[in-house]
Amino acid sequence: PVTPPQIHPPLPVTPPTAGAPLEPPHVPRHTGRVRKPPGQWWKLKQPDLAGNDSDSDDEAALLADSEFCEVEFAGAVSGADPRSYRLAMKSPDSDCWTEACNTEIFNLEANGTWELMELPPGKKVVNSGWVFKVKRLADGSIERYRARLVAKGYSQRPGFDFTEVFAPTFRPASLRLIIALAAREGYKMRSVDISSAFTYGELEEEIYMRQPEGYHIGSPNMVFRLRKSLYGLKQAARQWNKKLRSVLEGIGYSRLRSDSSIYIYSKGDIKVIVPIFIDDITLVSKSDAAMTSAVSELSKHFKLRDLGSTTLLLGIQVKQDRSHHTISLSQEHYVKELLERFNMDDANPLSTPLAPGSELSDIVPSLEEQAEMKSVPYLNAVGALQYLATMTRPDIAYAVSYLGRFNSNPAPAHWLAVKHLFRDSEELFTTYSDASHGACKATGRATGGYVTLVSGAAVGWSSKRQPFVTLSSTEAEFVAAVEAGKEIKWTRNILTEFGFPPTLPSTLFVDNKSGISVAKNPEHHGRMKHLDLRFYWLREAVEEGLIDPLYVSTHEQVADILTKAVAKKVVEFAVPLLGLE
Repeated sequence: PVTPPQIHPPLPVTPPTAGAPLEPPHVPRHTGRVRKPPGQWWKLKQPDLAGNDSDSDDEAALLADSEFCEVEFAGAVSGADPRSYRLAMKSPDSDCWTEACNTEIFNLEANGTWELMELPPGKKVVNSGWVFKVKRLADGSIERYRARLVAKGYSQRPGFDFTEVFAPTFRPASLRLIIALAAREGYKMRSVDISSAFTYGELEEEIYMRQPEGYHIGSPNMVFRLRKSLYGLKQAARQWNKKLRSVLEGIGYSRLRSDSSIYIYSKGDIKVIVPIFIDDITLVSKSDAAMTSAVSELSKHFKLRDLGSTTLLLGIQVKQDRSHHTISLSQEHYVKELLERFNMDDANPLSTPLAPGSELSDIVPSLEEQAEMKSVPYLNAVGALQYLATMTRPDIAYAVSYLGRFNSNPAPAHWLAVKHLFRDSEELFTTYSDASHGACKATGRATGGYVTLVSGAAVGWSSKRQPFVTLSSTEAEFVAAVEAGKEIKWTRNILTEFGFPPTLPSTLFVDNKSGISVAKNPEHHGRMKHLDLRFYWLREAVEEGLIDPLYVSTHEQVADILTKAVAKKVVEFAVPLLGLE
């Protein structure tokens, strides 16, 4: 049980009149023309839009404030949180959710987010909704109950309600690279949370929103004219990013060209690196004074919480040992939640992500199998595992990528493979690249993979089926090396912007001597002449001294686990080299 926090006095609110319309009724003119129903592709992600009586708010529209893992793989572990205002008020924690809602309304009012008025004639109105989330500490205990009022931006019209929507999003490899540098250099990490971050963005468009459930004031036609941006609006992330950028640049920070979600302050011996994850800000520096100064400056513009030393980042537990120059990342609590959600918490752990030599069919399942799979959460499970593979588990990247190929027509055999993977999940830089020629029996295409290691830990990796059929193992290895080379070039760029420019060529380990020869010299012209010219970018990078491809035996090829289902001994060899435990 959690003691509800003290909050501001409840606002005077009037419950909405049951069934009362919020817009004047409109009688359409019928021309007699037969209309076809519009395409409804959006219902694939937003199944609750057809009616207003659902007990579940539209997650795809409402998760704008969620952390990275929740945005990318919504619904994977959200079973414990109420999916609507109605369900929150019926839950055992209804008092906590009521206080959280009151606090949210109070903060938005205090920020001047809206103006209450009658809906002007002819104006469209955007629906509102609630998102509820139990925020947890690094040890999994409850920190607080959070209720977020959001706009259902799927009804916004381009050109009228919004124009530009782009906002930079961070690369997971950037985060891992920063953490690797912090470990090597002994930098400290400090976290800051901006309260109601999106509401600091100024709206440039005229947008009206229905009052939220449980907090209706005045007549049914009274709505909010939004003055500030709100979570769920198409342009919300962009407007918040513009505001934050202006503040950071105003206090001397500059945005990286290699990753526009990262800012850096550099003056003399003082360096502060600031990666931005929506409304979560992390400061990385040797100087406590510089980080304190940055937090102080930010507090002049935003209401924030200084969380101190970073122990939890994007749902990942962070443990730093500066004396030994190590930082450990763990998703133990995330994995436990997944195992419980998918009823795998009692399963015995296995030693490999996929059974060695696994080959699953993409033939459309039989009608009986399709009926069986209707009750199986295959997409949710693969999506949840994708977050693990993306953030901290390169050893399962191939397995997740492989299982994702069957998202549109999974069969019971595919679900067994997912369950196998869940059972396995209970457990300056060099790059390795590898390819399995003709690995996909259905298409004949190879699977390529690479992994970049910084200070003995994997910071960037990929496992993907190659986009076309290669005609030899040499060609497949060369194409995989090109993808690895692109990651190397980006890593060199961002290290340079961090103030750690590589002075020597970056090593790329490949287990195919012919592929290395092609990268270093214009050999094998007859066998490789059909490749697009863009693939010969790698040869230029080698000639310019940016990349040095070297041979490594297949038995020492760390990237092997990213290209196929391998035996237990291969996994056991690769895991410690990837910095995993």
